Amino acid sequence: MRESIDLLLIWLGVTSALAFVLFGWDKLMAKLHRRRVPEAALLGCALMGGSAGGMLGMALFHHKTRKPLFRRFVPLCLAAHAALLAWAAYSA
Repeated sequence: MRESIDLLLIWLGVTSALAFVLFGWDKLMAKLHRRRVPEAALLGCALMGGSAGGMLGMALFHHKTRKPLFRRFVPLCLAAHAALLAWAAYSA
């Protein structure tokens, strides 16, 4: 069962790193007036496990912090991912 927790941690880490990079890239492209990362991609990455990276990216890059959908959805995903990790650790 420990392998499942390790795989979950790897998944959350990789998707969080990806979300962080996507938020940073989107902020850079916004400043340069270039083609942006779709909001659905940012939210989808947060939903699929990248909520920690998304939150960090929002805070560090000051990006998407005024959008109510992002301010509510990304922390909700983070809480769900934390609950999933806690459940996995508890059931191990």
